[in-house]
Amino acid sequence: MILGVDHGNYAIKTKHFSFPAGVAVYSHEPYTLKNTVQLKGKFYVCGTGRQPLMRDKTLNEDYYILTLAAIAKELHHRGLPQEGKVDLAAGLPLTRYGRDKKAFTKYLFRDGQPVHFRFEGEPYKITIQSVSIFPQGYSALAAHPEVMKNEPSVLLMDVGGWTVDLMRLDHNIPNAATCRSLELGMIRCMDEIREQVLRDTGLSVTDAQVESVLAGKTCTMEEAAQKLIRYQGGLYIDRLLSAVMEAGFDLRALPVILVGGGASTVMEHLRHQEGLCRAVVLGDDKVNAEGFERILGQFS
Repeated sequence: MILGVDHGNYAIKTKHFSFPAGVAVYSHEPYTLKNTVQLKGKFYVCGTGRQPLMRDKTLNEDYYILTLAAIAKELHHRGLPQEGKVDLAAGLPLTRYGRDKKAFTKYLFRDGQPVHFRFEGEPYKITIQSVSIFPQGYSALAAHPEVMKNEPSVLLMDVGGWTVDLMRLDHNIPNAATCRSLELGMIRCMDEIREQVLRDTGLSVTDAQVESVLAGKTCTMEEAAQKLIRYQGGLYIDRLLSAVMEAGFDLRALPVILVGGGASTVMEHLRHQEGLCRAVVLGDDKVNAEGFERILGQFS
C-alpha cells in the first residue's frame, strides 16, 4: 500500500491522523499501551508532548518509531492486514530537499528489511519496500489544485512547527530561486507567548490553551490572559509578515496560499490586516501527507 507521512517538528501527520511528535521510552510496560510501540524489548509511548528541536531528524530513532506508529494507525483505520509491504511517501522542505533527501530516505528505508513490532499490544510485521521523498507545501497543492486556478503567480507559505517555508509558483511551476525558510514557526510563537503570559500574569499556560485562544475558540482562563495571548499572537503575525516582505514577497500583490499546522492560526489574524492581496488557507494539517500519497499514486 501507499502511505504518506509528514514528519513535522510539532506533529506527525498521515492522511487520517495527526499526533504530537513526542516519544517517551520505558524499559517496562507503561500503565497504558495506548499509542505505544513495542520494539526490541522497549516501550515507546508516542504523542507525549513534542520533540525538542531537531535540525537533523536522523540523529536518533524517535522519528523512525513515530513512523511505525503512523503506519500502524493507518493500517488499522483502513482495515488492512497487520503484515505487509508499504511504499512510504514522505517530505522535506524545498530549502533542505537536495541536501537531506538521501540521508532521510536511508533512515526510513532500513535496507528494505521487515520489522516486527507491536502497536497498542497488536503484532505487526511491516516491510518498507520503497521510500519516496517529495517537497513539503508544494505537495499539498496536489490535493487542492483548484486554489491556484487563474492565478499566474502565488506565494506558498508552509507554516510549520519551527520554520515557515516560502516559495513562489509561476503558472503552477515552483520557482526554486525564490525558496526561503524563516525560523518563525508556531513553536517559537507559542514559547514566546507562554513566557510573556507567565511574566505578566504569573500563569503557566499550556501549548494547547494558547492554540485554542489563538484559533478564536473558547477556553476557561481569565480574560486578561486571553487578551494578552491574542495581542502577542498579533505581534507574531506582524513580525512574520515583515519577514516575508523582507524576503522579497510583496503580499499586497501576490495571492498567498497557507498550509501547515499553523496555517489556520495565521489566517485568523490575517483577516484583520489591511491592504493584503487574496489569502487562501488549507487548514487541515494533514494535507501534506495526503498530497504525498496522491503524487506517489500518480507516479505508480
